Amino acid sequence: MEMGDRSMKWAEIQIKTTPDKEEIVSSILYDVGANGLAIEDPRDIFEVSKDPESWSFVDLETLDLDFNVILIKAYFSEAEDLNSIINNIENRIKDNPMLKPEEHGLIVNMVNDEDYAENWKKYYKTTKIGEKIVIKPSWEKYNLEEGHILIELDPGMAFGTGTHETTVMCAEALERFVKKDDIVYDIGCGSGILSIISAKLGAEKVLAVDNDPVSIEVSKGNIELNDVEDVIELKKGNLLDVVEGKANIIVSNIIAEIIVKMVGVLKSHLKEEGIFITSGIIEDKIQLVEDSLLKNGFKVLEKVRLNQWALIVATIN
Repeated sequence: MEMGDRSMKWAEIQIKTTPDKEEIVSSILYDVGANGLAIEDPRDIFEVSKDPESWSFVDLETLDLDFNVILIKAYFSEAEDLNSIINNIENRIKDNPMLKPEEHGLIVNMVNDEDYAENWKKYYKTTKIGEKIVIKPSWEKYNLEEGHILIELDPGMAFGTGTHETTVMCAEALERFVKKDDIVYDIGCGSGILSIISAKLGAEKVLAVDNDPVSIEVSKGNIELNDVEDVIELKKGNLLDVVEGKANIIVSNIIAEIIVKMVGVLKSHLKEEGIFITSGIIEDKIQLVEDSLLKNGFKVLEKVRLNQWALIVATIN
């Protein structure tokens, strides 16, 4: 068989929306089974363009930037029932009072794995997070400063490049709370970035869980890329259902509604004085998550906001 014959094809469903509707549209796409999202935000491209080192791969003159519009690309296997998926998306957009169907038209393209990868390479660059964490795409070169921690990443088909606000806040929180020899659970690990950060910060053991087989595969590759296979264990499963034992830290970067569903069983998986770090929360849902934590015997230690997103750090009361 030729190498090209093994290349998987994906249906790429594109939806234009406004920055304030990103979380709503993204949630709809994940709910109907998207295997990954690529979000093209002109504001991100503009920020990248300011860095002199970025001019080799971002040329503003070739881009028609509308800063009031973002493009969300969702990826589905070509083997799936695309007509059913499209109808489901359209119905969910129509039924959501926050969205106007006439402003969220769908475009469907068929793409190869290689084409998807190129979407990341256009807009994804080396980024420093917190005091010492450096997230580097696997295809870039970087001279690491002494004392900094390097995370190499190839997002593949899994969400999580290290540049999204929720990932940045979780990474910075891990930098503050992870201690040497801690046990960390990363629930909804995506590309594995938070698990890898925890391992590089000195965690003794990290358990990374996701229910998406694509995320598991991408995480496996990134874990191997960063030589932390001896620290991180990968499990496919739903949230804490496949977790046994207790951790010093549980980190979960998902969405508010799923966080709330998980809070009821958190205590049984956290050690005394254990820390729960969670993001993926839009500002309107902060109270929802906080109320759920308080109701289930937690106290909130920190609330951090970045743009329209929030992070909450809590511990057992």
